[in-house]
Amino acid sequence: MPDCSENYEGEIQDGFNIRSIKCKYCNSTILKPLTATFTTIEFQLPFMKQITGEDVGTEDLSLFWLVADMLIFENVGFSNTVGNNKYLICADCESGPIGYFDVISKKSYVALNRIKHC
Repeated sequence: MPDCSENYEGEIQDGFNIRSIKCKYCNSTILKPLTATFTTIEFQLPFMKQITGEDVGTEDLSLFWLVADMLIFENVGFSNTVGNNKYLICADCESGPIGYFDVISKKSYVALNRIKHC
């Protein structure tokens, strides 16, 4: 089994991801090495697990992998548009959201604490 990490220290070289970015749950590859750049941006992303019938809970996140073109992804699904965003999920196991797609800038953001590096 590969040595995987959920931490971002040591995963950045010259601003890019140095290893593959994978789903925490099914190990599906979401991004290949050197395809995303590290960025900090404040965003309230819905929790991955919600209680049915309650208001949608969110988490304030600021550490993301920026993906400039949606065609760079290996296995990711996009939700319907919510405001100016679409939420990103693992296309294989449908876990998420792991990040969001900004429909205005056409850029995607994958939260570092919602994935693992292998």
